[in-house]
Amino acid sequence: MEETARKRQIHWKRWAAYVFPLGLDPYLRETPYNHRVRALSGFAARVRSGAYGRNKQVRAGTVNSAITAIGTTIALARGVNPTKIEHTANFLPRLSQMFAGWKKADPPTIKKLPVAIDVPELVSKVGMAHNANELDKAIGDLVLIAFYYLLRVGEYTIKGHRNETKQTVQFRVADVTFFKRDPAGRLRQLSRSASDADILSADSATLKLDNQKNGWKGVCIHQEHNGDEAHCPVRALGRRYTHIRSNTPDSSTFLSAFFVNNARFDVTDRDIRASLKQAAAALQYPALKGIPIDRVDTHSLRSGGANALSLAGYSDRQIQKMGRWRSATFKEYIREELACFSEGMSKNMRRHFQFVNISGGVYTDVTDHVLPLPYNTVVAISG
Repeated sequence: MEETARKRQIHWKRWAAYVFPLGLDPYLRETPYNHRVRALSGFAARVRSGAYGRNKQVRAGTVNSAITAIGTTIALARGVNPTKIEHTANFLPRLSQMFAGWKKADPPTIKKLPVAIDVPELVSKVGMAHNANELDKAIGDLVLIAFYYLLRVGEYTIKGHRNETKQTVQFRVADVTFFKRDPAGRLRQLSRSASDADILSADSATLKLDNQKNGWKGVCIHQEHNGDEAHCPVRALGRRYTHIRSNTPDSSTFLSAFFVNNARFDVTDRDIRASLKQAAAALQYPALKGIPIDRVDTHSLRSGGANALSLAGYSDRQIQKMGRWRSATFKEYIREELACFSEGMSKNMRRHFQFVNISGGVYTDVTDHVLPLPYNTVVAISG
């Protein structure tokens, strides 16, 4: 990835500048083990102190990334990674010990919290007000789409200059397909030239993934009409699709685009963030849900959608596939500290379960401690 290569080059320049006054070869060729460890640990400590940033201590993961970048650069040039124990994927003991200590000392990560459907629906209502402008309409639609399709913010908002090289790309008009049921109840794909009326009354819609984060390609995510003619992901996609199509024939146009007097604009992550925070504040999230406004962000839509699916009883596998997570990391988005996850637990835990440890006499003879059966008790033996 271009962004990874760019960051690796930055770390390498800093490393080369660090070892130059030490008289060491940046590729650490013929460098004694002790000197190599001392140089790498010294550079790691310098990164940790924030010397290459804002002079503010950074987290252990940031230091790990910097050393990994150095090792990878050397390995690409020499075929050997001097930051790792030979023939293993483990860092040198001294580095590993430093990273472990710093990780323990780091404060816990303050993650963004999920929002419920009330937030995207309120944002959607703002976009449907009689005085709403095209930006409001676009934000309202995109927030609904992001919540139901579990989208990353880079998939439905325009990218800023800083992340122009990231792998996650935006969905385009060409990536949307609408479906409608025929009289026999079978789903039929609508033509891309279908009328606005057909598009806006579709029964379901698919987003095609061509080059998204984690390498997903050629995968489709599908959602059905939820029964609400306004606050529905399929209807929201239909509104975006027909608006863009009426202003440009270019099917590669991003879904974030909106047009005012024939001029094109795009929804940004800042627009989405501001709208979510305003909606959460209006819904009194801090007082009623215990969620501070500063912990509501664009990520709250993706995690909120995952939470909604979990609370509705969908399996981990179904949630993972909808959100396109390749590993179990998606479980970080399902916030178990929400009250719903423990609802009814204490009552169920108070039940008296008549359980017996069937292995009790396997490892230890317990017959001396067995209570005699009551008189006239009949023991049935099946055989």
